[in-house]
Order: sequence, then structure tokens, then C-alpha cells
Amino acid sequence: MLIAAAELHRAVKMICAAAGSNDREAECVAKQLVEANLRGHDSHGVGMLPQYIAAVREGLLKTNQGVTVVSQNGSILTLDGQWGYGQVIGEEAMALGIKTARETGLALVALRNAHHLGRIGGWAEQCVASGFVSMHFVNVVGVAAKVAPFGGSDARLGTNPFCIGIPAGEGEPIVLDMATSRIAVGKVRVAKNKGEEVAEGCLVDSTGRATRDPNVLFDTPMGALMPFGEHKGYGISVACEILAGALTGGITMPPGRPRPTMIINNMLTIIVDPAATGAAETFRAEAQAVADWVKASPKAPGVDTILVAGEPERAIRTKRLAEGVPVDANTWAEIVAAGESVGVSRSALLPKDAVRRNEF
Repeated sequence: MLIAAAELHRAVKMICAAAGSNDREAECVAKQLVEANLRGHDSHGVGMLPQYIAAVREGLLKTNQGVTVVSQNGSILTLDGQWGYGQVIGEEAMALGIKTARETGLALVALRNAHHLGRIGGWAEQCVASGFVSMHFVNVVGVAAKVAPFGGSDARLGTNPFCIGIPAGEGEPIVLDMATSRIAVGKVRVAKNKGEEVAEGCLVDSTGRATRDPNVLFDTPMGALMPFGEHKGYGISVACEILAGALTGGITMPPGRPRPTMIINNMLTIIVDPAATGAAETFRAEAQAVADWVKASPKAPGVDTILVAGEPERAIRTKRLAEGVPVDANTWAEIVAAGESVGVSRSALLPKDAVRRNEF
């Protein structure tokens, strides 16, 4: 079914509020989750809400938390997310980093102990909106490892996202946002809920054999995702694990140390004001020139358009704002169950005219 973005936002906000979030927090979580769906990243959108609500009910995700400043040493900020909603913590952490970069030209933000930060590209977009370049390294702890090392056959790492945001020209920015696994765990969940297979080369089962069955990531014994780009993606994943997990003062994936039993992200962010390097007058023009240059390459057979990072998400956003956000039946059933678990009825979540196609 296709659900109008505004109505999906209202439903998510209602469930968050019923689970104990104040209006500001419920609004922020709903905004960030629906925006992920609008950008085509259903893996980080409203389908995450059932996991969040379950964590709230178990006392593992703390509602109505804000980021706390552990220390600030010049342009270096160390922050703690206090196990709060990552959608709130991430936005507050970037606001502090942007303020510091505006004052000093550079900010290094070491954020630890945030619940799931959602779509990391959203934090790059927040920095780009202020005219700043940003780089983000993220690790995932508190849950079982999901990604095998290159050459390995069992899971040892998280999906460990890496993201870069670059202002370009007077138009849209370049935003590279990716998991260091072949695909994100959420995309495997989406495939499972839709009853579809994943692409070749993404998964191995518990014996290390290649498979396209998404269920292997949720079965016991569990299979594993593979890193993107073989040894190259694996190398970036290890770097994310160390920079995000250790340099922030958080924790890393290896066992043997106390850790929470929920999704925790640590993120190391570098925010740069191009003016601080003396490139303010030329940076955006040069960035746009690079984008235009690569997009002007003669198209390979079967290719309609050459894109740069960020363009597919903006195209999908325009389409979904007009037509509605696709939500599969299993994901919607999980959202309804999450709502009912905190006292929100199915009938209260969406009016009939919110659904653009089919019934629910």
C-alpha cells in the first residue's frame, strides 16, 4: 500500500507519544523515520519503529533524553547520547558540532551511547545545510554482529555506516551514505517481509555458503552479510569500528566488556567549514564542476542517466511525496502491533483516505 507521508508521520508520532515520548521527541522521531522512507531507505524508516517501541517497553531505550557534553577541548567535542532516541541525539549532536565549526572552522564530534541513529545521510544533510563538509564513521554494538570479515564465514562486525556530505555549487549537495556491508540489515528485513530474495553475493548461511535467502540473518544459527567491495569494504568497516567505537570513548564489537543489550551507535563526525581552508570562494564551484564532469561521461549500454550520490534519494523523495510511501503488509502489521502494545488502536493510526492504493 501507498500511504501519504503526512499520515504516516502522524501515525508514528502517535505511537511514540503513547510510548512515553514528549511532543518534541515524538515529532523528531517521526520526522526522521518518514524522511528515510521518502529518500528510499525503507530499511531505516518506519519499519524500525516496532524495534524501538519494544526497546522502550523493556527499558533499553530511554525516552526524552538529550545529548550531554562530556567535554569540549577547543574544536573537539565529546558527547554522550544516554541511550536516547538516535533521531533526537543525532540532531542535537550535529547542532553542537555545527556551532563549533562555525566558531573555529572545524569540529570533531565524538558521540557515544546513542540508540540507533537511523539514516546517517540525514546528519550529513544537516551539516551541508549550514554550508559545511562532513564525514561520519559509525559502529554498531549491543546486538549480535551481522557482517563477516573478508575471507571469513561468520559475523564479526556490524554494518558500520560511512557517510560524506559535500555542498556543491548553488544546487543540491553530494551525499554519500552507505553501509560497509553489501546491503544494510534493514534491507534484508524488508526483503524478508516482502517474501523476496536478496541479490547474489550479499549473504552466507551459518555454514558459510552463499545464499539469497534473507531468513538466514534472522534464523538460529545465524548467517552473515558480506562486506561491500571485498577487502576494500571490509577495511573501511574495520576503520569505522575503531574510529567510532574506540576514539569516541564508546565500545567496540569484540566480546569481553560490559555492554547494553540493544542497538547502540557510536559516531565520529568531522565537520569542516570550507572558509577555514581559504577555499570559500572556489570550493562549491569546483565540487559542482567535478559532479558535472563525471555525469557528462558517455553512457554505457543500457544506462539512462549517470548520477552522483544523493540524486537517487532526491528523485525518490519527489515521487513518494506525490504518490505516497510504500509500506508492505508485514511491516504495517508490525507497526500496528507496536501501536497496540502501547494502547494505540489500529483504527486510530490511519484514516482510509491515507492509503493511496489497496486496503490494509
